[in-house]
Amino acid sequence: MGKTEDSGPEERPKWDNKVQYLLTCIGFAVGLGNVWRFPYLCQIYGGGAFLIPYLIALVFEGIPLLYLELAIGQRLRMGSIGVWNSISPLLGGVGIASMIVSFLVGIFYNTILAWVLWYFFHSFQNPMPWSQCPLNENRTGYDLECEKSTPVNYFWYRETLNITPDIETSGSLQWWLVICLASAWCVVYICFIKGIESMGKAVYVTATFPYLVLTIFLIRAITLPGATDGLVYLFSPDWEILKNPQVWLDAATQIFFSLSVAFGGLIAFSSYNAEKNNCERDAVLVGVINSATSLYASIPIFSILGFKANNVYNTCLQQNILALTNHFHISDQNITVENYEHWFEYLNQTFPDKVASLHLRHCDLNKFLDEGVSGTGLAFIAFTEAVIEMPGSQIWAILFFIMLFSLGLSSMFGNIEGVLTPINDLKLVPKWIPNELVTAIICLIAFLTALIFTLGSGNYWVEVFNSYVGSVPLLIIALFEIIGVIYIRGMKTFSEDIHFMTGKKPNIFWTACWRVISPLMLAVVLVAYVIVQAQKHPTYPTWNPEYEEFPKPEVKPYPDWVFAIIILLCVVPVLPIPVVFLYKLFCRLLKRSTNRAELNPYCNEGFEIETQEQKYRGA
Repeated sequence: MGKTEDSGPEERPKWDNKVQYLLTCIGFAVGLGNVWRFPYLCQIYGGGAFLIPYLIALVFEGIPLLYLELAIGQRLRMGSIGVWNSISPLLGGVGIASMIVSFLVGIFYNTILAWVLWYFFHSFQNPMPWSQCPLNENRTGYDLECEKSTPVNYFWYRETLNITPDIETSGSLQWWLVICLASAWCVVYICFIKGIESMGKAVYVTATFPYLVLTIFLIRAITLPGATDGLVYLFSPDWEILKNPQVWLDAATQIFFSLSVAFGGLIAFSSYNAEKNNCERDAVLVGVINSATSLYASIPIFSILGFKANNVYNTCLQQNILALTNHFHISDQNITVENYEHWFEYLNQTFPDKVASLHLRHCDLNKFLDEGVSGTGLAFIAFTEAVIEMPGSQIWAILFFIMLFSLGLSSMFGNIEGVLTPINDLKLVPKWIPNELVTAIICLIAFLTALIFTLGSGNYWVEVFNSYVGSVPLLIIALFEIIGVIYIRGMKTFSEDIHFMTGKKPNIFWTACWRVISPLMLAVVLVAYVIVQAQKHPTYPTWNPEYEEFPKPEVKPYPDWVFAIIILLCVVPVLPIPVVFLYKLFCRLLKRSTNRAELNPYCNEGFEIETQEQKYRGA
């Protein structure tokens, strides 16, 4: 991207080519949520039926917002703060709010990449370290915590996180996670060391490699036993679920967060485009590819989860078969998985008391498929458990964690750009300080802040940040973005901007979405989200070996001081919006009153100057 283009007083960097720009936008939009959040929502909300509210939200909320950001960034050729200051100084706080959210999301997002690195390094071992329980301290048996749960759970909660029983018990820094976190931030810095120039090269790999891995997984996953069960379960529509308003709320929030709008990164990326560029086509392309990736990723993910459920189901039946065979002295191989139901019905009718005394497990494939998992539960527990059973498990684990790292890294580029560009817009750093040093300082500050996530309670804090930083603040920012562009800059001016860039004015669909539909949907989602959250005190699942029902997670309410932090995480990022608005408004009023105070009714200087100007014009 070494070319620059003069756009006013300062030269602005420019993309090497259109592909580089599109890959960067797609890489920023397509992230970990496409792989571990969307399939989960499909699973719990009626399979294929969830696609209806999802696609409606995509068409009327997601893509119009994406188009608006790409268009205004490309036209004004500034980052988020510059854009909103240019539209109106009263809106300057919108850009600052985007910068704060990008920073806060970046610090916990890169912690997930640190966990991915930890698993990636351990994927080279044979056997997998999460395939069996470690010995206890006396070396006379297996570790009790591991025996009560599973080797996969033990490796995640104890070996990786060394988790505390609740968020109030901080624990100490886990040195292995600190090293992984430092490594993750070093990778981000190396890719960003030359700004857009080096990032534009890295994105060729980080944005395309996940698709290669997903395709490899797709080919392998659909050939696994039980894969069909997973896919049938995922896409079997349950139309009744659409009557639940929570489905529509989750669909709207998923598409909104999935496209990475309101972070400021997309505005910054589009500002490096040539002024004459079809941003409408770019927005539709990025939006469609992002959603298609979510659907594409769901197929291998749920094929593998179907394989896992099938294995658990068969194991359950085998345990029951063994119990029946031993108790009734039936010859081996007489009862099989295929004829188990027939044998069970016969024995239960003939010897009901004896069968009841065996306390056989109820084996239901759908029940095992019902055990929905998302986020870290999918990546570090469900998937790693399934990989153990797959031939060549090391190769699949290595590929999977490289894919997750690539997905996360390309999203991190947008978060970092959403911080660095506003810093340049605000001219907070003297020009003699090189950009490489500024990037290094930002990465160092982020690393030091993220050390809270390497404590024993770190996973709980990641969940807090993940649930609340990227929710209400982004919805509020997006609402102000639409108001700023459509109602303050003006629809007429914005239409002329688009005509200048693309050669055609926006059609009635875009106009209707920007004027009414999108802001209305955003406002409804925002209000509904706040109402849903306000109705209950937030709770969180804990990993507590002392819990009576362990290994089930113990659900606890957040302590009051953590609840206060949650409120701050929702409020503080958007505080700059009213603060800057009031400050600029006060400055305007003060300036106006000062000008009025300086006027003297007994002085004719103003008239004399005006007369002189008229005389010069006449001359």
